Amino acid sequence: MPLSAVLTGDIVNSTKLKAAEEKKLIKTLTTILQPYPFEFYRGDSFQVYLKDAAHALRIALLCRTAAIKLVQLRDIYESDIRISIGIGAVQKPVRSLGSAKGEAFVLSGRGFDELQKNETRLAIITEKNIATTGAAVIADYVNSLYKELTSKQAEVIFLMLQGENQQHIAETLNKSKSTINQFTISARWSEIERLLFHYEKLINELQ
Repeated sequence: MPLSAVLTGDIVNSTKLKAAEEKKLIKTLTTILQPYPFEFYRGDSFQVYLKDAAHALRIALLCRTAAIKLVQLRDIYESDIRISIGIGAVQKPVRSLGSAKGEAFVLSGRGFDELQKNETRLAIITEKNIATTGAAVIADYVNSLYKELTSKQAEVIFLMLQGENQQHIAETLNKSKSTINQFTISARWSEIERLLFHYEKLINELQ
């Protein structure tokens, strides 16, 4: 039986976003989360339940990348998603996220509370301490990479995370393939791919 994951997140600097930017971001997040049970609350916060925890990090990265690519000049104000991934058991059936129970919900909420106390944007917590230590290394590495991500790089990474190839991305963004390739290198896509691989391997070993 696959381990479940619960993602608890909110939009960083949501009050600084222009109305059109916020609307666009909420629409993009809704599209990303649509395949899973999810709820928005307090306007800028959300929670998502995934039956298979192996997909959780990719979903979290898509959400963060969607926010980062929104704002062209991050020195004016930064757009990002603060998100906590809790991995563990969930009491089924899950009819409503507001009333759902299980270790994954508890861990996700606990991790999110910790994120709100500092500038960290991603946390991954499991039921086992040794796995949480490994997951924390992955989360710290992601936070380091995403802290340097520009909106143009994020635009490309957002599509790469969805499995698009560079040629299709070049056509979609109306840029040369060499330009797209430069963005994937400068955004350190190969390292992001490795982190996703190690995360999924970690989850599989926990099953």
